[in-house]
Amino acid sequence: MSTQIALPIPHKQVRRTSRAEIGDRVFVVGGKVLLLCLLSVAVLMPLLAIFWRGFSSDAGQGGGLVAARELLTSDNFHWLLGNSLKVSLSVAAIVVPLAYLFAYALQRTLIPGKAIWRGMSLLPLMAPSMLPGIALVYLFGNQGMLRGMLSDNIYGFWGIVLGEVIYTFPHALMILLSALSLADARLFDAASSMGASPAKAFRSITWPATRQAVFAAFCLVFTLTITDFGVPVVVGGDYQVLALEAYKAVVGQQQFGRGALIGMVLLLPALFSFGVDAWLRRRHGDSMSGRAQVFQPAPSRLRDGCYLSIVLLICAALLLVFGMAVYSSLVKFWPYNLSLSLNHYQFGDTAGGGWLAYGNSVKMALCTVLIGSGLIFTGAYLMEKTRGQRGLNLALRMLSFVPMAVPGLVLGLGYVFFFNLTGNPLHVFYGTMTLLVVCTIAHYLTTAQMTATTALRQLDAEFEAAALSLKAPLYRHYLRVTVPICLPALLDIVRYLFVSAMTTVSAAIFLYSPDTILAAVAVLNMDDAGNVGGAAAMSTLILFTSAGVSLLLAWASRGLLRRSQAWRQTAPGN
Repeated sequence: MSTQIALPIPHKQVRRTSRAEIGDRVFVVGGKVLLLCLLSVAVLMPLLAIFWRGFSSDAGQGGGLVAARELLTSDNFHWLLGNSLKVSLSVAAIVVPLAYLFAYALQRTLIPGKAIWRGMSLLPLMAPSMLPGIALVYLFGNQGMLRGMLSDNIYGFWGIVLGEVIYTFPHALMILLSALSLADARLFDAASSMGASPAKAFRSITWPATRQAVFAAFCLVFTLTITDFGVPVVVGGDYQVLALEAYKAVVGQQQFGRGALIGMVLLLPALFSFGVDAWLRRRHGDSMSGRAQVFQPAPSRLRDGCYLSIVLLICAALLLVFGMAVYSSLVKFWPYNLSLSLNHYQFGDTAGGGWLAYGNSVKMALCTVLIGSGLIFTGAYLMEKTRGQRGLNLALRMLSFVPMAVPGLVLGLGYVFFFNLTGNPLHVFYGTMTLLVVCTIAHYLTTAQMTATTALRQLDAEFEAAALSLKAPLYRHYLRVTVPICLPALLDIVRYLFVSAMTTVSAAIFLYSPDTILAAVAVLNMDDAGNVGGAAAMSTLILFTSAGVSLLLAWASRGLLRRSQAWRQTAPGN
């Protein structure tokens, strides 16, 4: 009788263990294979399609090497390339020093109100790139409020430069803030004990530790500027650039081959910058050791006063631009009737998409967050916290980093060439909201992936080992342990994806249909139609939506973080 009772128990236990192992294998291997297929369709195939279209010998496609030679040797291309390089280098030369001073003030001084100034500096991230251009038109245009301050009008080189400076400033600032936040107080104490002046300490300690970040910020600003057409289309005037030419070639003239060739040219600076930056990161190595002490700046009235003045001037300029955009959206008829009205927000009577476009953007942003955040975080977990499948992991890492080196304009062109092929079974998704969501996730994949990876690498590998020793399924451990611990990083990804989806225009400009038009695209269309007030109103709506959702998410997440991060709190009596 005892034998009959004992036999079913080990049999049952082996069966339960095998199910857990099968479930883990399906979760890990199946998840990686599925992610590889999705990345191949969303990233690799569109890039291959743009190269195929550009180098195809068929005149109806790219025209091959003959067409490429004609384009690259033409005077018009040289003029466009010269204009783009001149603008991009000028913007980078202005933005990076300003962003460095701003970041230094926030991280290495004792100026008051740091949270306020940092919040103001991030305003350009929450609006489409056309908004600075629209505000500059109302400030310095032919009928601008401050028109008398300029000897010439704002349309042209300086208009593009000023608009791009405002648009790219927070992108450079975030890189430099991260670099300047890392400082070992022991180095500064040693420099002070040896009689080194603050200037000498900066040259010997701060600058060597941050120059790689300065180069990365310079490359990022250069790439964002040379591939952006939002600002040039508003204030460029007769001063044409390559990104605007690619947009006109595809949208206005249906010259897809010319657009593909220009897209490949625009891909080169991004690839070069990405390659050099990766090489410098390997040479630079770790800047802080595990024994580093947190740096606390010493009080200095003169230093803090000077940096506070710089911060106030930059924030005042940003508030002037964005405040002007909001004000112009409320003016009834500029500049003849300055009474306030909501007429420009009645989008149903204007061209461009109106409230349908705004609703589509909110819908796309929500879908991007729901699908993208879970997919990206789970993919990062599978790559960082599971063993085996080295080939799969290598392929996934490479494809995950490709979007960082691909401008949105080039990625959007690749989607046109790949998904618009008649023989492609995925052609049914062309012009749908599904494709817009996929393109948006692919476009902003790398930054979100790096955020998730950074958080996951801080977790000890013993978490997974303990789960295996307890015979607990890995997916259950992932949901119950890993996700709650990494909830702050996951919420950062949610916020980043939502704001990026609301403001994106470069990749989505080629993919929408009349039913799936987006708010940022509607801004572009209304400005082209001469409805600058409506464009300002839609840009303001995007700005307030992005800022409001960010604040709402920060408020709502307090309770979640308090519960999921309770383990970080010190126990009573300790």
